[in-house]
Amino acid sequence: MSGIQVFDVGRRAVVRGWLAVAAVTLGIFTVMTAELLPVGLLTPIGGELHVSDGTAGLMVTVPGLVAAVSAPVLAVGAGRLDRRLVLCALMALVGAAHVLSAVAGHFAVVLGARVLLGVSIGGFWAFAGGLALRLVPARHVGRATSVIFAGVSAASVLGVPLGTLTGELGGWRTAFAALGALALAVLGGLVLLLPPLPAERGPSPADLGGLLRSNAGVRTGLALTFLVVTGHFLAYTFVRPLLQGRYGIGDDLVGVLLLAYGGAGLAGNFLVGGAAARAARPALLPVAGGLTAVLAALALTTGGTAGTLLLLGWGLAFGGVSVGLQSWFLAAAPDATLAATSLFVAAFCLSIALGAFLGGRLVDSVSLSAPLWAGAALALVAAVAVGRTVIGTTTKGKEAPS
Repeated sequence: MSGIQVFDVGRRAVVRGWLAVAAVTLGIFTVMTAELLPVGLLTPIGGELHVSDGTAGLMVTVPGLVAAVSAPVLAVGAGRLDRRLVLCALMALVGAAHVLSAVAGHFAVVLGARVLLGVSIGGFWAFAGGLALRLVPARHVGRATSVIFAGVSAASVLGVPLGTLTGELGGWRTAFAALGALALAVLGGLVLLLPPLPAERGPSPADLGGLLRSNAGVRTGLALTFLVVTGHFLAYTFVRPLLQGRYGIGDDLVGVLLLAYGGAGLAGNFLVGGAAARAARPALLPVAGGLTAVLAALALTTGGTAGTLLLLGWGLAFGGVSVGLQSWFLAAAPDATLAATSLFVAAFCLSIALGAFLGGRLVDSVSLSAPLWAGAALALVAAVAVGRTVIGTTTKGKEAPS
């Protein structure tokens, strides 16, 4: 075989690998958008199904709790199953859950569908996080991993706003049905573009426990995930009633504002992603500090114009959370990526659930501004913790968490 032929074969392999990366990225975008879709639709869903905004927030809490369990359980229990088959089955479950939600006549049915969704979220994210190593050449692994996890950021900063706009134009059931259709389209992409992915040795329960006991960087990352993600979702889960009830934003503008929030968040994702690839600890400092400042400012603000501008700052700050935290975990445990990622996913999803649950209680029993103050307090603790680690790292001359 000539050198030119070898080059062509190699180039085609790289292209196929990147197409597979794109399919996995769209898959993560889909499952995370599915988890957060109710955020922009709480009020119309609650109104039609006769539940309060706080109770409607359980649509975010329930899949988060299930995903927190399913991530490590499936990572350990998938055994010898081909990872391609597992990912395709989980994506099919996403489609089925959203078809069921779109036709549900009772809130309990929607919650049941959200349980199915939670299984998919935890498993898909945990397996997809380490696939770059098997899809592209070694020199492209870092970039491919960043692309895959950009799907997580894109879901919260673009998926939710687009879902909200769809719901405003055609009703919340249309938004759920559209997400179900997207899941089926992604399923087709996974079938066509993913190569066979025979099972490799996954982590055991002992591996997960050992990582927690022996790796201080992983333990710190879990604590930061809890603080930042819980703080954010205390408030963000109820961003629609916040915009309407506190800032007087009309129904027709909520989707547009969330889309602007999404654009700012996407910018934050790429800004923090580049910095986190060089050093994860310093990259998280402006994220936690920015969330603290924005949430506190929103709690003090009642004007629509000021609230709109702060919403953009909120998107910019949170856009870097998932890529920044994922970089932290990959740097903390470079030789145990699946175990570290499954723990990260479990913590992230559990924090979403906890934030949505606690925020709902505060909204129903205190006020719309209470979750903002609570979220700012948690983000402040995270910012102080990150600041201390950055100072400690600078003093010791190290870059990565250990």
